[in-house]
Amino acid sequence: MYRRYCSRRRLCNKKNAVFLKVFMGQVCQANVGQAPARQAALGAGLSTSTVVTTVNKVCSSGLKAIMLAAQQIQTGSQNIVIGGGMESMSQVPFYLNRGDTTYGGMQLIDGIVKDGLTDAYDKCHMGNCGEKTARELVISREMQDEYAIGSYKKAAAAWKNGIMAAEVVPVSVKTRKGTSVVDTDEEFSKVNFDKMKQLKTVFQKGMSCNFLVDVYFDFCSSAIKVILLDGTVTAGNASTLNDGAAAVLLASEAAVKEHNLKPIARVLTYADAATNPLDFALAPPLVVPKMLQATGLKMTEIDQWEVNEAFSVVVLAFLKQVGCDPEKVNPHGGAVSIGHPIGMSGARLITHLVHTLKSGQKGLAAICNGGGGASGMILEKL
Repeated sequence: MYRRYCSRRRLCNKKNAVFLKVFMGQVCQANVGQAPARQAALGAGLSTSTVVTTVNKVCSSGLKAIMLAAQQIQTGSQNIVIGGGMESMSQVPFYLNRGDTTYGGMQLIDGIVKDGLTDAYDKCHMGNCGEKTARELVISREMQDEYAIGSYKKAAAAWKNGIMAAEVVPVSVKTRKGTSVVDTDEEFSKVNFDKMKQLKTVFQKGMSCNFLVDVYFDFCSSAIKVILLDGTVTAGNASTLNDGAAAVLLASEAAVKEHNLKPIARVLTYADAATNPLDFALAPPLVVPKMLQATGLKMTEIDQWEVNEAFSVVVLAFLKQVGCDPEKVNPHGGAVSIGHPIGMSGARLITHLVHTLKSGQKGLAAICNGGGGASGMILEKL
């Protein structure tokens, strides 16, 4: 992506290296080598003088990287900055702990689960946290399945109608049979709606998180009954494990004039928020009032909302708590149907808004992250 842009604008050659800073999000960095964002920048042809930072705010990493890039421009530190995110979840390794190990006691630890998808404080998978939110807000399995089906249908329509094509950079892959060009996402075409409703719940049964168990006292028998409620989150109504990368170029007004650039969107504001780690699914609504207050915008003035679909329950909870128009939320599908490379997804929300908003329209992106956090940004299409 960088190489294509740089070769066109001649902004990254050694004599004219204006990309002095790059911020790229990545969550699972084990075994990828030192400074992965730096590897990406140099591999894309940027100058060796480019200062590069890898950002890890879990699922918000890609968006946070763009926020940091914007701050560089706002403070006058830099005129042109690249921000984005990347993740190759298919390449995340398994771990073995160092130190003394008992006979037969070596255990493999899944790097994705450990560093990407498990709450570090309560040792619960993000899916279990989603179950907590579903129960507290009365969001049923059926509601989540219907939302997921809608996401897949909207994504399929968006690909069919060419809406996604403008934001995709084709990748050439060499195989034994020749070179294949990947320019279309596969996830939306893999779904079977009939099977989706028959899938077993993934996270709740057999888990030991305290909040999953309701304890009732039976005063007649003076005994304690432990009741494990049925789960609601399945592989079908949750996002999938994926590889992907996305990036945007941000420039000051002076840089736009100097390099004859044509800006396509303006960053109006951005915000972070945080809550109880177990309630990470409820964090995205917290960034909304911060951003609306900062811009003076009303909720009705937001033309498109991109809310990351880590799980269907996250967006359903967002709709319940924020009260925005559901028709304006993820109109072309989301992470459930497109995929969720965790370090990249926040950046994808921004690139999608940039390409799908119409001139003068405003879009809001919001994404939750492990540890109980969230990040958001409001853009205006020029």
